Formats: sequence, C-alpha cells, structure tokens
Amino acid sequence: MYEASEWRREGDTIRRTVAARDFRTAIAIVNDIAEQAEALNHHPDIDIRWRTLHLALTTHDAGGLTDLDYKLAARIDAIVADHEAESPQP
Repeated sequence: MYEASEWRREGDTIRRTVAARDFRTAIAIVNDIAEQAEALNHHPDIDIRWRTLHLALTTHDAGGLTDLDYKLAARIDAIVADHEAESPQP
C-alpha cells in the first residue's frame, strides 16, 4: 500500500493540498490528473482555488479506502512533481 507524507488520512478519505506556480499550471495539473483518473476509472474530488488544489480520494462504492486510492495518489504525486508544484507551507 502506498503512503506518502503529503497525503493525510481523514476517516475514509486521503487528502492533499497542492500549490501550483500559477492558475494555468493548476489547470494543467487537473487535466493530467483527469487523464490518469479516466485510465483507472477512479475519480478524485478536486477543489480549485486560484493556484491551490485540494484533492480528496476515497472509493465510495467500497465504503472507504482501497488500493486504487493509493495507486491514483502515487500518480498524482508524480504529476505534481512534473509540474514543479508543492504542498503549501502551513
């Protein structure tokens, strides 16, 4: 099972916040995530606030987290790294 420090667990959901350098990059990240989500047939909740993305993963039909959530989380981490985005500072 994939676990990364950038993702935090809240009940049956894992969450991550990402800050892109600008709005266009944030949208590019969302587009890349959409491609991976379609390939896996597993879709995250994404909230876009200017250049900040709030991501949430859970498997609704399984009633919680599955390997698919962690697989998509790993792919999202790679996308975020490719776009040189990062977790915002607290």
